[in-house]
Amino acid sequence: MTEQFDTVVVGAGVSGLACARLLADAGQRVVVLEARERIGGRVHTERIGGRVTDMGASWIHGIDGSPVFAAASAFGMPTVEFTMGSFQAGGRPVAYYDPAGRRLSDEAAAAFVADVAAVDALLPEAIEAAARGASYADVARAAADRAAARHGWTADRAERVVEYLHHRSEEQYGADADALDAHGLDDDAIEGDEVVFPEGYDRLAEHLAEGLDVRLEHAVTRVGWSSEGVAVVTDRGAFAADRAVVTVPVGVLKSEGFAFDPPLPRPIADALAGLEMNAFEKVFLRFPERFWDEGVYAIRRQGEAGRWWHSWYDLTALHGTPTLLTFAAGDCARQTRDWSEDRVVASVMAALREIYGEAVPEPEHAHLTHWQDDPWSHGSYAYMTLGSAPEDHDVLATPIGEPGREPVLHLAGEATWQDDPATVTAALCSGHRAAERVLGRPVPIEALWAHAS
Repeated sequence: MTEQFDTVVVGAGVSGLACARLLADAGQRVVVLEARERIGGRVHTERIGGRVTDMGASWIHGIDGSPVFAAASAFGMPTVEFTMGSFQAGGRPVAYYDPAGRRLSDEAAAAFVADVAAVDALLPEAIEAAARGASYADVARAAADRAAARHGWTADRAERVVEYLHHRSEEQYGADADALDAHGLDDDAIEGDEVVFPEGYDRLAEHLAEGLDVRLEHAVTRVGWSSEGVAVVTDRGAFAADRAVVTVPVGVLKSEGFAFDPPLPRPIADALAGLEMNAFEKVFLRFPERFWDEGVYAIRRQGEAGRWWHSWYDLTALHGTPTLLTFAAGDCARQTRDWSEDRVVASVMAALREIYGEAVPEPEHAHLTHWQDDPWSHGSYAYMTLGSAPEDHDVLATPIGEPGREPVLHLAGEATWQDDPATVTAALCSGHRAAERVLGRPVPIEALWAHAS
C-alpha cells in the first residue's frame, strides 16, 4: 500500500531534518526517508568506551552570524573554541617543522605566515585571470610566482607556500589541488572563532528531528516526478506526495542505485556532473601522555616528508586525554583506502617520530573513518571538478517541475549552497531554503530552534 503525504523528504541529515522541521511546523504531512539506521547523515558521533568522537562534521567554521551556532546555543549544546579547522596559517599557535624535521623559530614561523598571506592576497587576481578549467594548483603556482618576483624570494621559499596551498586544498575539500577547480576555494573565509562539540555534533540532528516522522532503513532507489506529484520507491515500499525534497549526497545522486524518472533536466544535470565526492578520512590518535608542546593548536611539517601526513591537531581540550587528529586526504586517502588500520597508524606514527624521535609512545587508542566506503555517501563531501563554477551549487537547487506548474522536486544539501558549501551551515541553510520554496513564503530560519526548551 502506498502512503500519501504532502512532502516526502529523502535523507535525514541536517538538511533534510531542517526542511522537514519547518514543513511539519507549518502543518504539512511530512515523512523523512533515511537509508541508514540512524539520523544525522554525515553528522555522525560515535560513543565507545566513554569516548565521544565526531566521525563526520566537527567544526562550526566561524560562529559570527552562524545559524548553526545559533541553533546549537538554543539547544544547549556545549562548545569548545578550536580555531584551526579552516587550515589557517596564522592566528593561533602552530608548531611548524621544516623539511629536515627541525622546529621553526618564532621568527621563521612568522615569516612563513607572512609569505602565505602575501600569496593569498594575490590569489583572487590569479583566479580571475585563469582560463576555464584551470586548477587550484595552477592559480596557486601563478600567485606564488608573482609574489616571489615581487619580493625577491628564493625558489625554495615560494615552494613552501605552494606546498601549503596544496595542503589547504586537501584539508578543505579532500581533493588534490590539480583536481580542484581554480574557483574551488573561493569560499575559504571564516567570520569569528571556530568551535567543536565535546558532547557530539549529532545532538543538533537529534533536536531537529524531535517529533518528526522519520523512517530509518528505508533506502530510496527511485524518485518519479510529474505534474501530478512524486512517487518515491524504497526497499520497504512506495510513498506518494505532492512533492519531494531530496537531500542525499552528490555521491548518492550520481550512483547507479539512485534514479530520477524522468532524469534531472539541464542545466541541473550539468551542474551535478561538475561535482564529485572527495576522498577524506580522519585519523584520531589518543596517547597515554603528551609528547608535543603545550599551547599549540596544530603541528605542521613542511617538505616532501609531509606530502601525506603534514598536519596534526591537538584535541586534548575536547577529548580530555592527549589526542591528535590528522587527515588522509586526496591521493593519501585513495592510496591508503585498502590498508589495515594498523598500517595507517604505523605510517602516521613514523611521520611523528621523524619530528619527535623514537621515544614517542604508541597510541592507546586509534579511530579511523571510512567515508569512501560508505554506500550512503561515497565520500565525505563534494568538491568542484575542473571546469565547474561556484554557481553550480545553487543551480543544483533549482526547483524542478513542468513549465507553468508548481515545482514538484527540490534538491538540497551541502552541495547545493554556493556561499559556504561542504559545511553543516550549507546543509542547514539549504534545507531552510527548500522549505521556503515548498511553502511559497519566507520563514525565519530561527523557527528551526523556536521549539528548543
